[in-house]
Amino acid sequence: MDQKIEHQAIIGEQYSGQRLDQVAAKMFTDYSRGRLQTWIKAGQLLVDGQAKKAKDKVWGGETINIAATLEIEDDSWAAEDIPLNIVFEDDSLLVINKPSGLVVHPAVGNYTGTLLNGLLFHCAGQENLPRAGIVHRLDKETSGLMVVAKTLKAHHHLVNQLQHREVHREYEAVVNGVLTGGGVVDAPIGRHPQQRVKMAVVDGGKEAITHFRVAARFEHFTHVRLSLETGRTHQIRVHMAHRQYPLVGDPVYGGRLRLPKGITSELDECLRQFKRQALHAKKLSLVHPETGEWVEWEVDLSEDFQYLLDVLQRDRLAGSK
Repeated sequence: MDQKIEHQAIIGEQYSGQRLDQVAAKMFTDYSRGRLQTWIKAGQLLVDGQAKKAKDKVWGGETINIAATLEIEDDSWAAEDIPLNIVFEDDSLLVINKPSGLVVHPAVGNYTGTLLNGLLFHCAGQENLPRAGIVHRLDKETSGLMVVAKTLKAHHHLVNQLQHREVHREYEAVVNGVLTGGGVVDAPIGRHPQQRVKMAVVDGGKEAITHFRVAARFEHFTHVRLSLETGRTHQIRVHMAHRQYPLVGDPVYGGRLRLPKGITSELDECLRQFKRQALHAKKLSLVHPETGEWVEWEVDLSEDFQYLLDVLQRDRLAGSK
């Protein structure tokens, strides 16, 4: 159900001569400026009992009253007892190591059994947050770290950090082909012009920047570490495929399975059985919404990813004999 929001505060003299929406954003930091502007326009944020415009000036000493409703996008999501691999939790944040195969948010074809359903079961009150506190996503078959907000203040703070590119996310991947070195892919991403379920590098797409460096080279593959400046849908998968180094196991951007000649039978079998993109969100760093401290988390590679690297290493050793 919707959440009722009620606040009252007196405007300080230090804000004299500033716009109402700017002052409200400084005084009520739990909410975005856009949300506060919406409340001003709807008459749900009053100054001395009167409706004002967002651009109106304030002079200090006035009383702001907020009596608003925070609309929850969908109150039909069901809480489900889904095991969560929790790396960190406090009153503001939840950091989860998501397994491959777990859908983050309900959508067509996946209305239940998602991370969101599990969050509703694990944390009382998540239903009162936009998308149950989820501020960014990982693809279904990508494993690794995700941060979830547990309060409206934390949600606003994390979204703001993401928008200003202040959250550091480091991924590991295995790609087809042997990279000679690291680099940067700066190429806009949008919907594929013919296949609408796919993303692609397209003119007029949204800015997308991916940094990558080589962690290890094998005879036919490369283990890479990547970091994102932006967070576009399928960004790493699209950018590496655009560079002609698609991720191992990627059914959408990697094309059909192509097994190199001369590999060991163990690697042959491993590649045939690796049914998801070899991508893992290994490290996550951000400013804590409450303490203001820089915090970071790092997790081990998932078992299937680590096994793939081990088999690639054994294949390389076998080829050097």
